[in-house]
This record gives sequence, C-alpha cells and structure tokens, in this order.
Amino acid sequence: MHFKITSTQNPKVKSLMALEKPRERRKQQLFIIEGKKEIALAVEAGYKIGNIFFCDEITSLDEIPDPLKDDKLIIPVSKEVFDKIAVRESTGGVIAVAEQKPHLLSQIKLRKNPLVLILEGVEKPGNLGAILRTADAAAVDAVIICDPQTDFYNPNVIRSSVGCVFTNQLAAVTSEEAIEWLKKNQIKIFCTSLQAAKPYHEIDFTQPAAIVMGTEATGLSEIWTKNSDANIIIPMQGKIDSMNVSNATAVVVFEAMRQRGFNI
Repeated sequence: MHFKITSTQNPKVKSLMALEKPRERRKQQLFIIEGKKEIALAVEAGYKIGNIFFCDEITSLDEIPDPLKDDKLIIPVSKEVFDKIAVRESTGGVIAVAEQKPHLLSQIKLRKNPLVLILEGVEKPGNLGAILRTADAAAVDAVIICDPQTDFYNPNVIRSSVGCVFTNQLAAVTSEEAIEWLKKNQIKIFCTSLQAAKPYHEIDFTQPAAIVMGTEATGLSEIWTKNSDANIIIPMQGKIDSMNVSNATAVVVFEAMRQRGFNI
C-alpha cells in the first residue's frame, strides 16, 4: 500500500481534483466516483477502476469491495485531504477514479417490447441524475441523451442518481441519430409538448414506445415534434403550466409501467 498522503499538493491528489472539470474528464476519459454504494454499482457494471483514495479515519479497508482490494490501487489519505477532495459530505471515506465508457446506440440491447426514455438538451446535473434514478426504478430499456448539455460523469449526476448512471443502458447522440434508431427499431415516438397534445394517460404505452422529454425552458425542438407519433401533456390543475422535468418524467414513465402491469 502507498504511504498516507497528507498534502493536497501531492500530484495524485491534484490529478484527481482536475477531474472535477468537464474538459479534463473529456480529455483523459476518466471520472470520479464518490461513495461505497456507487463504486460497488460501477464495479458490477464492468467499469474499470483505477486509483482508490481511502481515509482510514472514516472507514476501514473491509468496506472496500473485494475486487478492488489491490495494494497498488489503494491510496490512503488524511482526513484533511479527504475533506478537500470530496465533493459531497456523505462519501463514506472512499473515492475512486474510473475509466469512461463510450455509450453508443449500437451497444444498446432492447427487449421484445421496449420502453425507452429520450432526453433532449437536459442542462442541470441534478435533473439528469434524478431522471436516471427514475429510469432504474422503472427498469426502462435505455436512456438516450440527445445533444447533451451536461455529461453522465459529472460528480453531481452520479451523486443525484445514487449510482443509477451505472445501472442504466445509456447513449449520447444527436436527435437525428436517435430518431433514425427509433424508427429502425419500430419504436413509437411520444413527445411531451404544450401544443396539440393528448393527455399522457390516454396514450397506449403497451407497444414499443419512446417517451421524449425536453427542457423546461424551451421544450422540445421542432425535429422531435415533426417526427412524433403523438404529442403528450400532463394536465396541470394549478396556476403554472409545467413541472420540473425530472418529476414530469417520473409521472409519464410510471404511467407507462402501470399500463404494462409493471412487467418488464
């Protein structure tokens, strides 16, 4: 095992902290995972783990997943250093560096009667994380991000998804590529929209279906509404005309699951 690091000026610590920047994550194709549960889910999903920063004042080595108990990977750090490198408070004394995956449409495996979730231009990491959590809870076939404004490996996406970034099949593509893929796989496209839209509960989600969500500010771009099999809306009973995108996603996805008898 390495000697305990007690300074944030240590090159390994500086290298880790650099990965908090999107540009560095893209350049190095690496990212940070905080938390024992999240690291365990990443290992289960086949992510390749690199250095593991470990604080014995917070946790013990026994808490690290068995496949990762490699003396070459484990880097002990002091509590002062750990507090500096942890983005969140309840990290549990373990932070890992992992290799990114490519997330291609060609890698997605669909069931016989798929339910797919499409997100166009979602900007806030917290919203994306919450949506990934919903997608896992409903066991949708895949989550496809079109023209992404935030990346899957933003530490706040991993945190707010409670590791569900590792449990879902994911792809990041253009809207054009997603539409072509959906049509090729004979999946109906249902777009959330305020115009010319049917109430979401009147749609037949028991067929192969894609639920397409846009941003709260601008909604979906024209390419989606043009290629939509039906536009859908959640009827609002109060004074506002829209919900937070992660809440709206949960409402529509679980209506689809209800229609399917919660069978996957």
